[in-house]
Amino acid sequence: MQIYLVGGAVRDRLLGIPIKDRDYVVVGASAEDMLRLGYKPVGKDFPVFLHPHSGEEYALARTERKSGRGYHGFEFQADANVTLEQDLARRDLTINAMAEDEHGTLVDPYGGARDLHARILRHVAPAFVEDPVRILRVARFAARFANLGFRVADETRALMQQMTRDGEADHLVPERIWAETRKALSESTPSAFLQVLRECGALKILFPEIDALYGVPQRAEFHPEIDTGIHIELVLDVAARLAPGDTLIGWCALTHDLGKALTPADILPRHIGHEHTGVAPLRALAARLKVPAEYAALAELVCKLHLQMHQLFELRAETLLKLLEQLDAFRRPERVRQFALICECDKRGRLGREHEPYPQTVYLLALFSAAAAVSAKVFVEQGFSGIEIGEKIRAARLQAVASVRATQRAQDHEAGS
Repeated sequence: MQIYLVGGAVRDRLLGIPIKDRDYVVVGASAEDMLRLGYKPVGKDFPVFLHPHSGEEYALARTERKSGRGYHGFEFQADANVTLEQDLARRDLTINAMAEDEHGTLVDPYGGARDLHARILRHVAPAFVEDPVRILRVARFAARFANLGFRVADETRALMQQMTRDGEADHLVPERIWAETRKALSESTPSAFLQVLRECGALKILFPEIDALYGVPQRAEFHPEIDTGIHIELVLDVAARLAPGDTLIGWCALTHDLGKALTPADILPRHIGHEHTGVAPLRALAARLKVPAEYAALAELVCKLHLQMHQLFELRAETLLKLLEQLDAFRRPERVRQFALICECDKRGRLGREHEPYPQTVYLLALFSAAAAVSAKVFVEQGFSGIEIGEKIRAARLQAVASVRATQRAQDHEAGS
């Protein structure tokens, strides 16, 4: 029985980045051996165990064989006769197919260290084509390591294109698509996720609402990048920089402009009403992928209201209060900062404008702070009750918003004089 550290922990150590999780492969042992040593079984499809003390995962070395369509169509063999090299051969990328023994000696039968040095994402074996999830995983790893200069190997991209043509991507279930997408949105360069999927043809199949944005022109004075698909990529990367790891912000950044794909050709490059036409494709995408309710809800609000945020200094007091109410800000105060941040990403996700200031955020927070300070207690003490209290609260909030607005306009006038 031999135990090896495998996969991401080995890769990340060689890259010199923090190791998050440690996974181990056990060679020369059976499930019965593991149970006898006190390991706790957790694997459903194949033998995976938790260490009795550390809780880390230990899996028996295994092979897999394609037995049907999609990523569920596999048969596994896990026994004491499976070698480490056989286990590593079933992995997706060479950089994930390395191991270390108990002495720290590297086992690298498929050239993972070489590809790490060359910054290449390369498949391990021809069996790569058997699992469509690997299309998403390669795109996700591209999003994780693009900042280090990694690129997908030409032959791997060709295999992914072939998989797409063969219909393998059609068999991906929504839960798995969402799981990989959510992880990609947490990475440092999520634009690479879209780029890799688009290059292999999978973006059109898995995310047709996003794919349709590429090639759609925008007004150059507002969007120097012109192409709406490129704009989405830029917004995603700004979101990753301003809110690292926040997948809710990333999802809203990804979906805020879906309506631009539906703009009639005769009014391009203007996109009149895209904030409203974008709601239907957003709902369809969120429902298809079964995204969490909070993701779907906030993304829809961003889609509908982001133009108002950009025009915040021009809005009347009544419209400003209504904006806060639509965000459900007085019950969900965290949404104010989230909404403002996503809109800032949208504004700064434009070619050459990544570092421009966005004063609307400070203004919105000031408006909300003033309105939220209104208390029902005052009106209860004055003898009001029922619906009257709600009316009084709203009137006081409107007055508070109007006061902040008046102060802001006075400051703007003074600055401009």
